[in-house]
Amino acid sequence: MSEVALEQRSIFRRWPVGVAVVVAETPSRKAALTVSSLLSLSLEPPLVGVALARTASLYEVLAEAGEWAVSLLAAGQEALAQHFARNVPPIALWDRIAVEEREPRLLAGAAGWLLARTEQELATGDHTLFVGRVASLAPGPGSGSLVYLDRRYHSL
Repeated sequence: MSEVALEQRSIFRRWPVGVAVVVAETPSRKAALTVSSLLSLSLEPPLVGVALARTASLYEVLAEAGEWAVSLLAAGQEALAQHFARNVPPIALWDRIAVEEREPRLLAGAAGWLLARTEQELATGDHTLFVGRVASLAPGPGSGSLVYLDRRYHSL
């Protein structure tokens, strides 16, 4: 990694960001990943974006699925963030994970949820920015927010 990349990583560790879990599913695979790159891009039309490394476990599944679910993690949901940030074998990924009955790609207790359909994929260095049109969204029962700062989760 270049010196500039290391400095960039160091500087952005000082910038708090919200934490979400993105889930995509195809007929043969379901994958999820903790992200801090979720962005609200536009209100008209309603667009969100998420940047994924092309090496991320979720990348190929999201590219194939064309639609994805996002759970905005609430304060106190650090264990969920850590679970989906690790390389968990697919067979164990959903063990003991509470999901919403009406939409099993959404995590129970989140601060909010949204479903999006991919409209565009933009190559951005070693990542791809997936731009999704919001199909639905809802507030969740979770309170506060989970943020990532200086390589740690914090509840606000």
